[in-house]
Amino acid sequence: MDLRTSGTATALILLAACCVSAALAAEDDVPPRTAAGLPDFNGIWQTMGDANWGLEPRAAAAGPVLELGAAYAPPPSVGYVVGGAIPYQEWALEQRDENYAHRLERDPEIKCYLPGVPRATYMPHPFQIIQSDEHVMLLYSYRGAVRTVHMKEHKPAPVPSWMGWSNGWYEGDTLVVETTGFNGMTWLDRAGNFHSEKLRVVERFTHVTDDVLEYEATIEDPDVFTRPWTIEMPLYRRLEPNAELLEFNCVEFVEDLIYGDLAKPEE
Repeated sequence: MDLRTSGTATALILLAACCVSAALAAEDDVPPRTAAGLPDFNGIWQTMGDANWGLEPRAAAAGPVLELGAAYAPPPSVGYVVGGAIPYQEWALEQRDENYAHRLERDPEIKCYLPGVPRATYMPHPFQIIQSDEHVMLLYSYRGAVRTVHMKEHKPAPVPSWMGWSNGWYEGDTLVVETTGFNGMTWLDRAGNFHSEKLRVVERFTHVTDDVLEYEATIEDPDVFTRPWTIEMPLYRRLEPNAELLEFNCVEFVEDLIYGDLAKPEE
């Protein structure tokens, strides 16, 4: 066989193999679709990280309750903030540190208040996404929190609230959700990170695989931060065959803490 002919044939075989591999890779990049052809985010999802303990990088630390030992000790973390640190205004950084020092009295999670956005997404509880053409529902196990994302009829928030008002759209295969209209009473984590009523959150959900989402949230609040900043983390699909969203209704667990002697007596 002519060496030149042999070399050409080999090159063609390699080229064909590369084309097949590229085609298969392109197919793998296509996210699951709904019947309407939209990227399909339906399912039960949960973070596997420790962002609820604190969004910034940190070393492990002792917990605030001696009797709990290591059970409530914050674990070490490389952090979730793009760039490492939250860009606080000087007064707000002092407020954050004071919040952390008094976290057992001030953290809204302790009192089972609604978690707010984006914290609801990375608490250690699953949440469910249900899609339709006009709305996307986000249902959270913690406190039974619910968000309705308005995909077509976008409106400003009618009143301030714990979970805000969400409008959404698709940018290619990414679900984008803009939330405003907060009451300023939620925290971003257990580390005392906070915001004001002027908080604006833009979230992006993008498929990495069928069972993994890339979650990104850009946080803007001119009363507290010097500039917008972003957090990133993966979200994982719950794959257990019997997976379902169970409600963690913690209100009854904190009645004595909140109301003390005014709490309803046991019968």
